[in-house]
Amino acid sequence: MIPSYNSADTIYALSSGAGRGGVAVIRVSGTKVLDVIKHLSGLENPKARYAYFRRLSNASGQALDNALVLYFKGPYSFTGEDVVEFQVHGGRSVISAVMQAIAEVKGCRPAEAGEYSRRAVVNGKMDLTEAEGLMDLINAETGLQRAQAYSQMNGVLGKKYEGWRQDLKHHMAYLEAFIDFPEEDIPPEKLERIDMDVKELAEKIALHLDDDKKGQKLRDGFQIAIVGRPNAGKSSLINALTQKDVAIVSQTAGTTRDVVEAHLDVGGFPVILADTAGLREGAEEIETEGIRRAVKRAEEADLILHVQDGSRYPVAEKLPISLSDKKVITIWNKVDEMTEIPAGILCLSAKTGQGVDALWQLIKNELTDSISTADGVITRERYRVALTECVEALNRSLYAPELELKAEDLRMAARALGRITGRIDTDELLDVIFRDFCIGK
Repeated sequence: MIPSYNSADTIYALSSGAGRGGVAVIRVSGTKVLDVIKHLSGLENPKARYAYFRRLSNASGQALDNALVLYFKGPYSFTGEDVVEFQVHGGRSVISAVMQAIAEVKGCRPAEAGEYSRRAVVNGKMDLTEAEGLMDLINAETGLQRAQAYSQMNGVLGKKYEGWRQDLKHHMAYLEAFIDFPEEDIPPEKLERIDMDVKELAEKIALHLDDDKKGQKLRDGFQIAIVGRPNAGKSSLINALTQKDVAIVSQTAGTTRDVVEAHLDVGGFPVILADTAGLREGAEEIETEGIRRAVKRAEEADLILHVQDGSRYPVAEKLPISLSDKKVITIWNKVDEMTEIPAGILCLSAKTGQGVDALWQLIKNELTDSISTADGVITRERYRVALTECVEALNRSLYAPELELKAEDLRMAARALGRITGRIDTDELLDVIFRDFCIGK
């Protein structure tokens, strides 16, 4: 568990990438920062936001490296605390020696994963949605993922949810006044106005929720499963789509027994392409397990590429009933072996590449329809759960028989929104969120 942010501990970690490099950044945050600066560089009373070029030494006086020393005085820092960054040469030995020298200062300890960002949240430098946007920005692999994460890191989502919460707090204040001063006549139009505003907010949040999880698909990747009977050419197709030998191609049925993945950047859209075991009955035990995994992966996919064997045309294989409600693109592979090529169906050859461009166009069309590039979309399931709870509480308040119950429903709705941004005291929630951050961030 991450220690409390208000402890006496000063934390330190490598904030740049691990491994050898030209420059490494070691960040220190907490009450002992000035002691650390003096201990390593001899500097006293450093000027904030000023770069010093200094020799760093340990307690024995051994020179460790020449470095840039940058001091940020709290609260004008990433964490809101006093912070120093040592920019040293990026060799492992240099990094290790400097961090050992920092550890010589009493009250300093290595940072836990995500502890810098957690302290920033607790100290009011950012809210939880912004911190999670920062993590998404670090993990972004495509341009559209980067744009969505950058927008969230800069507060687009947090401001939306906090604005809704402030509106609810305003209505709650009026209801509390009516409850506390029952002798006062309550203007009927005021209660009607509150109900109208609450109903409008519930509808607005419901519309925000009705997004087919487009923001989450962009963040996590659009899942495409390739399914079909053995030897239909599924492995050849994933190799053709990725232009790599991702999967083993063999005439032997049942070669693919586990899910084989490939991660692609398709015009900025992140795609996770999965080749699966051939679907057939009467398979032996290990292959049967592969088929079970194939069906499960297809059930979880956003799009299925159903590969039919063109050498058997027009005999078509059917998908399992559990996949009947999925989005499917049916592909007839081995077009060179088809005796006829009817209009209106997608025929291709994974071996020669004929027709693969047409398949890519269909996939890109599906990506455009299924993944949002707009700002302020839901990017995490925990947001969705909290927003759903909020809408339910708002709708309950509209039919509450007593003012006290109406006020409590609005309080629960506001609390649900507060859980998203971290505006309520939830140490357990912070533990869950920041445990997935990298060390040094």
